[in-house]
Amino acid sequence: MIGISESVMQFLLAFLVVGPLLGALAALLPAPPGLKGTSPEQAVLRHGVTVTGAILAAAIVLALGFDHDHPSKMQATTDISWIPALHVRIHLGIDGISLPLVVLTALLTFLCALYSYFKPPAGPGPKAFVALLLLLESGTLATFAVLDLLLFFLAFETVLIPMYFLIARWGGEGRRAAAWRFILYTLLGSVVMLLGLLLIGLKAGTFDMVALATDNGRSLTASVQVVAVIAIGIGLAVKTPMWPLHSWLPDAHTAAPTVGSVLLAGVLLKMGTYGFVRILLPIAPHGFHTFAPYLAAFAVAGIVYGSLACLALARQGAKGDLKRLIAYSSVGHMGFVLLGIATMTPTGVNGALFANIAHGLITGLLFFLVGALKDRTGTTDLDALAQESGAALYGKAPRLGGLLAFGAVASLGLPGLAGFWGEMLALFGAFEPAAGLSRPAFLAFMAIGAFGTLLTAAYMLVVVRRVCMGAVPQKTPSLPDVRGFEFAAWTPLVVLTVLAGLWPKALLGLTDPAVQQLLAGGTR
Repeated sequence: MIGISESVMQFLLAFLVVGPLLGALAALLPAPPGLKGTSPEQAVLRHGVTVTGAILAAAIVLALGFDHDHPSKMQATTDISWIPALHVRIHLGIDGISLPLVVLTALLTFLCALYSYFKPPAGPGPKAFVALLLLLESGTLATFAVLDLLLFFLAFETVLIPMYFLIARWGGEGRRAAAWRFILYTLLGSVVMLLGLLLIGLKAGTFDMVALATDNGRSLTASVQVVAVIAIGIGLAVKTPMWPLHSWLPDAHTAAPTVGSVLLAGVLLKMGTYGFVRILLPIAPHGFHTFAPYLAAFAVAGIVYGSLACLALARQGAKGDLKRLIAYSSVGHMGFVLLGIATMTPTGVNGALFANIAHGLITGLLFFLVGALKDRTGTTDLDALAQESGAALYGKAPRLGGLLAFGAVASLGLPGLAGFWGEMLALFGAFEPAAGLSRPAFLAFMAIGAFGTLLTAAYMLVVVRRVCMGAVPQKTPSLPDVRGFEFAAWTPLVVLTVLAGLWPKALLGLTDPAVQQLLAGGTR
């Protein structure tokens, strides 16, 4: 930790939220104020790298200035009256729960901007692309930083439009249908969620999330809490995505450009699970307790369903798409996050938050790698990749093959890598759920979830065997190995995946005190 005044911390957090929005507006100007390039297209792409780099630098300084001795305390807070008639305030702040997600968002967005500078997505000019990327970053960072229910909803919705256009304009085959499905599902879920947020705010007399969490549901009747959990939970579950509300995800990932898939999996899915932890657990604990067993049941159903879908796509002779397979794997991995939250225990919720970060790092890396494979081979079809043009990556492009194998074993939860701790803690939380929850039911959920980890290992190893292993046919041209800009974009994800696996305390030391206080009755 470094000594930074509270006013500087406030400025940094406000800059994280507003900076990308101003950068998006600047990107649309005739001459964007980014670094000059050899062409207007290159100049605007450099502008995107510059702005996202500045945001990442601010996020790192914010993390260094964060008081790690008191991670349960809201820090860098700004609290200004905005709409007095509705008691809506511009209330910003971060604690040990939101800080890792803020840094992850800033990191992935910068890596996507850097990757896009060297490998622009095919489609319309880059001005709108960079503006949408920055608008997406602003909305995502605001979601993790705001402490007012209505501001949370506005930030939550801000990301929908840029992601829709990123898929519809720069995506691949079937992009328009996938984009429409994405926005219809999420908008319908958000309408229901807004009703639940309004119900809480009007009944409690405030939309302030800190005050509501400290109240811990005492100003809300049991029936109000139950209705609010149903309404808000549906909207959050769509974004997570929870089975069976997941069906928009595979199409969106398959059609999205590489950076769209990275951000969709790496940060947008986390907005849903963050809402469960930040809003429903502390604000409506009785209502959440009522529906926790159902949430856990849906979670383990998603774990098994996602794993079986991936196994079906991975098997020999199936019409499988590697990008679609990784999308379905997200359904399973986010199931572990929901299972951990449903236990309502510090162990389970900490596991969920750890799994959130691990999934963002690992799945972001995997989507980068699949995009690189498609650039080199022209396809993500597993059958085509398993033929001579793409098989035996270890022999044709050893670094690329090694990275794909690394991402696969990290995704299946190999001990010593980031994917292990979150899933194990979620299962441990299910072994001893919160008081009042049925332990036999959660033991059954734990057993089903553990079976899901075996299925994950099975399909990931099949993918590695089919794509990476085998003899290299003679007179077959080698594939370009990892390029310099790819190395720069992927190395941070690899390093952080290893560090989080070997030193989980770095993350758990932030989240655990905040989670303990959250479950005990609020945050200060």
